[in-house]
Amino acid sequence: MIDERTIRRSWEAFNSGKVPCTAIRSVVLASWHRSRQHGIAIDCQRAPLLSEGELFRRQTASASLLAAARPALLKARTFLEGADSMIILVEPSGLILDVGGDRRTLDRGCGIHLERGGRWSEADIGTNAIGTVLAVGAPVQIHGPEHFCADVQRWTCAAAPIHHPLDKTLIGILDISGDAVQFQPQSLAYAVLASQQIEGMIEHAIRAEHEQLLLHVVAKRSLWLSEEMLALDAGGRIIYTTDHIQHAIEAQHPGLIQNHRVPFLAEIPADRWPARLQELLPTANIELIRQGDQALGAMILLHKRARSPATPDPKARPALKEERIVTFDQILGRSRALREVIDRARHFAQADTPVLIEGETGVGKELFARAICQDGSSNGHFVPVNCGGLPHELIASELFGYAAGAFTGARAKGQPGKLAVADGGLLCLDEIGEMPIDLQTYLLRVLDDGVVYPIGSNQGQRVQVRFVAMTNRDLAAEVAAGRFRHDLYHRLSVLRLTIPPLRARGDDVVLLAAHFCRLSAARLGRAAPALSAELLAALAAYTWPGNVRQLRNVIEAMVVGGHPAQLGLADLPSELLLAPRVLAPQALPASAPADPVTNLKLSERATIEAAVAACRGNLTRAAQRLGIARSTLYRRLVEHGLTALMVRLP
Repeated sequence: MIDERTIRRSWEAFNSGKVPCTAIRSVVLASWHRSRQHGIAIDCQRAPLLSEGELFRRQTASASLLAAARPALLKARTFLEGADSMIILVEPSGLILDVGGDRRTLDRGCGIHLERGGRWSEADIGTNAIGTVLAVGAPVQIHGPEHFCADVQRWTCAAAPIHHPLDKTLIGILDISGDAVQFQPQSLAYAVLASQQIEGMIEHAIRAEHEQLLLHVVAKRSLWLSEEMLALDAGGRIIYTTDHIQHAIEAQHPGLIQNHRVPFLAEIPADRWPARLQELLPTANIELIRQGDQALGAMILLHKRARSPATPDPKARPALKEERIVTFDQILGRSRALREVIDRARHFAQADTPVLIEGETGVGKELFARAICQDGSSNGHFVPVNCGGLPHELIASELFGYAAGAFTGARAKGQPGKLAVADGGLLCLDEIGEMPIDLQTYLLRVLDDGVVYPIGSNQGQRVQVRFVAMTNRDLAAEVAAGRFRHDLYHRLSVLRLTIPPLRARGDDVVLLAAHFCRLSAARLGRAAPALSAELLAALAAYTWPGNVRQLRNVIEAMVVGGHPAQLGLADLPSELLLAPRVLAPQALPASAPADPVTNLKLSERATIEAAVAACRGNLTRAAQRLGIARSTLYRRLVEHGLTALMVRLP
């Protein structure tokens, strides 16, 4: 290393617009240029500092890195005590997560925010070892006047990157800093060794987590031998997959899987994975795999549909790969709220006008969209696009397609967009409220003139597409807030359907529970278990914030893990069993007063419906199952308004 006087003269020359000494290290000179481009002032006295609340959130998000670094930090703290040095753990943005070492040095570091919450990228405080490692991706030592800001030049620091052991992405930085007077050239070697130790700890932890995940997969595989399965670790990396599931996912969402991982999952908390994956893959089962309070990953199951020869329907549309046909008759429910919406949807299906389907997450909006497509007059395909499940840059190519060579990584022959695929059919825009506002203009143009321009092409393609948009947001409020174009809103909402939440559908909960129970049992190759009266009463009393989707997943979990003959309250997932609205009489819907007589009637009605459903409408067997005479069952059906069940008398 050249002497400090030469470095300081070069720094002064650089900041006065002169040519610095040619002996200055290239890594330092390049960093000075970047610091100037970032607009950093040489008299900047300290780095930016995050609030305690934001720091806590970032530390929580980096819990695995902090846990892996803890042994190295503890060892270094002991080693550096009294040595005028400190050790610093940094996340990939340059934010300091943890510090330790000599107490006087720690106190001095607070003066320039070299402490927890300090931001030390080059864009924040100019040339320093942490920021320069972020810029060059290699170990760096920055000493004294090599720092860009004058007040930081009293320090010397050495930093090394911490890479993920599987994909080698940068996940952190380890830095050793101290007084410039106490310069120790071996600090860089120590930082490199400590970073490698942390990488080893992370690799060990990942292997242990993967072993737990694979044990879970092996246990589930025996139950789902006929299903397509994919298992992801906590970083969204694929650790197990069957033969065809990746191709099926790629066909539905090109670019969702990249380099053997689902990148966007690493950007959201694991608790949100099931909801987001379910939105992208509505026909799949998503299970979050936990070990205690820690989420280890997730498992995706795609059910293989049985195919049997049948007489072709001349009106039936040729199905795309993985296309699911749904009719209005397949939408289960006898409640007045649901039947009214189905009747409206049947009328809407006969027109070519855009439809806006509104409703909470999980109410079954896509079922209505598919039924509108199937019942409509066109012969085209149902083509879904999830506007909230793909990165911004993928939504445009997903919708409009792209020409050959439109961008790096594009397919050699280009790719048609979903608008072109939906020509003559129906395009279903799920989560339309999530569409970036700059793309809404292009969609509006297609609605107006029916011409699609692929990315990178000046050749338009005329398409005839019916639009159905779906949202769980209040789009009118989004328009008022400036997050959604008012003209696009009015074009998409010519016809509107509002799907009622499950809590507003009365006894449909019992009907759906029995239906999902039969489906789940059939997939396991066994008879459907009975549902106890107490269980049905609890299901009917719960408010179901996740609606039909949540009910389906709950029943599926109970059938897989519960008693094969009968399911009761003991089989309910703990989060439902402990929820105040499951068993508390005061939490029943306002239309059902919480008195003992009403609760008893509700329980009896639910028990009768479940028994009839379990016996597939055979009232003789249902009466035997309930332990009452057949005539008594008839009387109870009339008393509870269930006469519709009597038409199935064998």
